[in-house]
Amino acid sequence: MPSTPPPPPDPDLDPSALDRFGRLELLARLVVEGVMSGLHRSPFKGFSVEFAEHRPYGPGDEIRHIDWRAFGKTDRYYVREYEEETNLKAYLVLDTSGSMAFAGRTASKLEHARRLAASLAYLMIRQRDAVGMATFDGEVRSMLPARSAPGHLSVLCRAMERARAGGEAPLHRVLHAMAERIRRRGLIVVLSDGFDDLDALTRSLRHLRHRHHEVLFLHVLAPEERTFDFRGPARFLDLEAAGRTLRVDPDALRAAYLERFDAHRLQLRERLLGMAADYHLAPTDAPTDRILLDYLARRTGRARS
Repeated sequence: MPSTPPPPPDPDLDPSALDRFGRLELLARLVVEGVMSGLHRSPFKGFSVEFAEHRPYGPGDEIRHIDWRAFGKTDRYYVREYEEETNLKAYLVLDTSGSMAFAGRTASKLEHARRLAASLAYLMIRQRDAVGMATFDGEVRSMLPARSAPGHLSVLCRAMERARAGGEAPLHRVLHAMAERIRRRGLIVVLSDGFDDLDALTRSLRHLRHRHHEVLFLHVLAPEERTFDFRGPARFLDLEAAGRTLRVDPDALRAAYLERFDAHRLQLRERLLGMAADYHLAPTDAPTDRILLDYLARRTGRARS
């Protein structure tokens, strides 16, 4: 991408603006878990129905859920988990490869993805769904567990703020690792520009679907990538290979670039839809709330139909 000074940071999204979204189902297919709850217990956990098990207390858990009797016996903090009918477990996958650092006329793709991820986490935790996150730099380095406690949102946001784009971080390798690690069926939300080997990326997404996970791919792209409207000779920097530059005439390359770029994006979309996964374009020049409203309205419309 051409070397351009980063734009001034956009004002933070006011969390109160998210209130108008209400309780919308993020994924209609998981409604079946609620339908089945009348016959069988839901596999999802929360804090309201029947005791399931203990787990170690962690950041974001509410103190009121600590089992003090267990603490008295073990001198360790444990939280009591319960069966609940409607709890969804979701994991956010925030792409941190070097290409996500690009910022032209808008905030960087990584910053835009952070805002989308934080907004989704807010919505899901607000409706008592559990949200976790994977952090990686080529390999999965840590997995924040999926929790629904209100304080967990701060834990997720701090992890997002620490994330830095840089180097090569093959998304397909991370998704394969997540498919192996996450045993319980849930929703995997991928926020990425999709700049990966398409066949390898497709195999990793199918791996998640084979494990019965629902998949939402939010395709984060800058307007310059979609239009290639650079003028005059330009020096492009490789954001994933330090020091590598290329001088080109954008006018001479525009037609060929747009043909290949559009083909890659459309093939990614078609392959996701072909495996019954969700694809939604999330351009950096579109407001965060508008992207979420458009997606959730579309999902709600499909669920009703």
